[in-house]
Formats: sequence, structure tokens, C-alpha cells
Amino acid sequence: MNSFLKISISLITLLFFGCQSTTQEKDISTSSELIFPKGNQLESENFKGNVWFIPLIENDSLNQNAVGSVTFEPGARTHWHYHPGGQILLAIKGIGYYQEKGSPRRKLQKGDAVKCPPNTPHWHGASPEGEFVQVAITGRADGPTVWLEPVSEAEYNGLTKH
Repeated sequence: MNSFLKISISLITLLFFGCQSTTQEKDISTSSELIFPKGNQLESENFKGNVWFIPLIENDSLNQNAVGSVTFEPGARTHWHYHPGGQILLAIKGIGYYQEKGSPRRKLQKGDAVKCPPNTPHWHGASPEGEFVQVAITGRADGPTVWLEPVSEAEYNGLTKH
């Protein structure tokens, strides 16, 4: 009887901790929390709507890329602009848009990646339905971002090419 009691306690303990671990893993995998903090709201004439930014990696002499997380409220977006060193965008939450000059607007969603070629005018931002979060990796070796005109409502709505 003593052996049976020890085995029973061991099995109950194993099942309890085994289920607890599975539950914790499930909670982590379905979490909708942000990966990075939202950061500070940008006060810039180069955006329409409310946008937040947090720098994650500053460029330096060893690596000329800057990395930051950008959160756009619904409908918020950049103006047209380009990066002399190019840019990579990683969509991590919500639905957004990206458009290069002369091309149709593209829909972006969590998991999408975009490679913006150097010196190519483009814009990006959130859909009207919800917040959009992206990680932007920007080459800084060849100079700062060059800002252009605002995105028209027709361009934002995907009705025209720039």
C-alpha cells in the first residue's frame, strides 16, 4: 500500500506540473501584448495622425543601421519620403499599408516584411480600422531620411498611384 501511495502522489504531481507548464506556454503564445514599449508620441509635420516611436538600436560606427518600433493609430501615416541607405519594415501587429512611388498600395499584416530600396520614395502607415505596429530598420550610412509631400486621401485609399 505504501508503494501505491507514493506512485499515486508522484503521478498527481507530474500531471499537475505538466498541465501547469502547458497552460503557461499557451498563455504566452496567444498573448496580444506588444513586443516593445509604445515609446513617445512623435511631434512631427512629416506624419498625419498620431504616431509613437521608440528607438531600439542607434546606428554607430560599427553598424550604420538604426532600428525602431513605430506605432500608428488608425489612419495615421508618414508623408512620402525616402532613405538614401534604404529601409526594411517588419509588420508585427495590425493591418497597415505601404506604397512605393509608381506602384499600387500594398496591404501589410503581422509577419509581412518589406524591403524599401535606397532613394525610392514611399510611405507607410495604419489602415483606418486599427492600430498598426512595425519595426523599421533604416540604413543611415548614406544620409538622413528625406521628407517629401503628404500622402493624398486618394493615394491613402489606394485609388491612385503617385
